[in-house]
Amino acid sequence: MNEIIWPADYLPGTTANFASNEEIVAGVDLAAAWAALVDTSAWPAYYENASDIRFHDGSGPVLSAGARFRFTTFGFPVEAEVTEFIAPAAGQPGRVAWHGWVEGDAESRLDVHHAWLLETLDGGRLRVLTQETQTGKPAEALATTRPNPMINGHQAWLDGLLATARRAI
Repeated sequence: MNEIIWPADYLPGTTANFASNEEIVAGVDLAAAWAALVDTSAWPAYYENASDIRFHDGSGPVLSAGARFRFTTFGFPVEAEVTEFIAPAAGQPGRVAWHGWVEGDAESRLDVHHAWLLETLDGGRLRVLTQETQTGKPAEALATTRPNPMINGHQAWLDGLLATARRAI
């Protein structure tokens, strides 16, 4: 199985917070899952924690390499730029990642790297992995909050994505 490709400054275990969610399921089409993931206009329909999505550069609503967008999630207004965008192809997983940040001073600034990996596995299975690393004081607080809002929120996103892909078949 493949893994997330991390920028050096966001390597898990070296940041204030890290969240990892993964599902391996049968009967879900990779193309349908990818389409629902990269189309940000679909996010609010299956993930209630994403809203106010806007693109700064005239692109969108479909993510693409280098796209700049903004959205609200976990109560934060996040500015983001797509840093990795590789559509799935035969023998190659789909990858999309963005650097996101919340402007602020030393107490309120938050930086994240959020990545998704979608790949087919033998036996007609689909693997969806989403991971995020975070730096900043808000990330330190999130890391110690129980239940963990990042794990739970990203699981809701993953579950909604898979349910949407199932309906598309």
